[in-house]
Amino acid sequence: MFVTALSLIALVGFGLAWLINILFAQNHYNEETAKLIAEIPKVAAELKEHNIIPENTNWLEENTTPQKYILASCDQDYRQIWSSSRATVLGLFDTCERFNSIRFDSPPYYLTLADSKNYFLYLLPVELGKQQYNLLVIKDAQNLEQELDKFSHRTYWRLGMIIALALFLLISAGYWGMRPLVRLRNELQQVSSGKAQSLSQDYPVELEGVTQALNQLLVQSNAQQERYQNAMNDLAHSLKTRLAAVHAITDDNSLSKSLANDKIMEQISQMDQLVKYQLKRAMLGRKGLKQQQTLVAPLIDQLSQMLFKVYRDKQVQLHLAVSAEQVFPGDEGDLMELCGNLMENAFKMCISQVGVSASYSDNGEFVLIIEDDGPGIAENIRKRILQRGVRADTQRPGQGIGLAVCHEIVSSYNGTLNIETSELEGAKFIIRIPL
Repeated sequence: MFVTALSLIALVGFGLAWLINILFAQNHYNEETAKLIAEIPKVAAELKEHNIIPENTNWLEENTTPQKYILASCDQDYRQIWSSSRATVLGLFDTCERFNSIRFDSPPYYLTLADSKNYFLYLLPVELGKQQYNLLVIKDAQNLEQELDKFSHRTYWRLGMIIALALFLLISAGYWGMRPLVRLRNELQQVSSGKAQSLSQDYPVELEGVTQALNQLLVQSNAQQERYQNAMNDLAHSLKTRLAAVHAITDDNSLSKSLANDKIMEQISQMDQLVKYQLKRAMLGRKGLKQQQTLVAPLIDQLSQMLFKVYRDKQVQLHLAVSAEQVFPGDEGDLMELCGNLMENAFKMCISQVGVSASYSDNGEFVLIIEDDGPGIAENIRKRILQRGVRADTQRPGQGIGLAVCHEIVSSYNGTLNIETSELEGAKFIIRIPL
């Protein structure tokens, strides 16, 4: 682009210089022609001196001049029939024949004659004795050529200065115009190396669309990466409980081999379902999951049987208040995550009692309540433990993921998750999801 722009400027500049030189030459030719027209009487006087014009031409008496002109007279076929004394001295005997080769060109007539010098020629048709002649007035072009060369040198020198200035301006424009692109490259390198999360906003108008699109792409990429990371963490968190249940089943000597295999296969089936759910969530996000209607009681029963195996030493008493027809207004995987995380926390933190209830409120909400008789959760940390990595009990093993997952799921349904003190004197989690 830089070379093309400079080439265009040079082409236009040299074209204008060439045109100016032509106009300058044409203007000088016109000036010389005007001078010649003013000197026609003197030319005629020289013709009279050579007895070409009759003697009784009184108006020529006052125009005698010592100046000698280079003249040639041509007939109708442009054969030279007369030469002035000065033309004869210079040996210009074939001027008419040479002029005949260019007479159809546009003036000025510029020609190299027999003495190898350049001349300007002016054609004056005259009638003498009822005979038509073509009179050529010849003028040495040396002075005009010198003026034209001087003018051309000045013109091209000025053109060179203009091109140099244009080159400087192009380099400046290229430098300042490319600075935002250099800055964009540097910021993209910082984003690639992890030193920045997005591009800055104060770019020129021409690049705003590009930078905004790149920022949107970065946001989408970061969101997708975060979804994958969260999904893998959530999957590991969910599988941990199922693996603990499998260990508990294998250690339970009271179960027959076939019954133990059935229960293990049931846990493996749940693991497979969790893997599919988390992969789907990683690709689509929470809001991309298909809305369904899921029965609550069968899923609560599966989870409770698993948790009874994991925490069989506690002899936990589970109080259920869930009708067989009660449905959750959403995806089965979401309900499994909600109940699985909250019920596992309740079984882990309780002393001996856990309560689970599900119902519809009068104002059109699905309400899920899970509570226990454990130590409860202090009010000053109830909001913070809904964030990833924050835990209420740092003495027990865990990653601080479960409650954050529950909060994300409930928020995706435009619902609320509140933590209160249970009537059992432990923690009480209340989920409300609008129907």
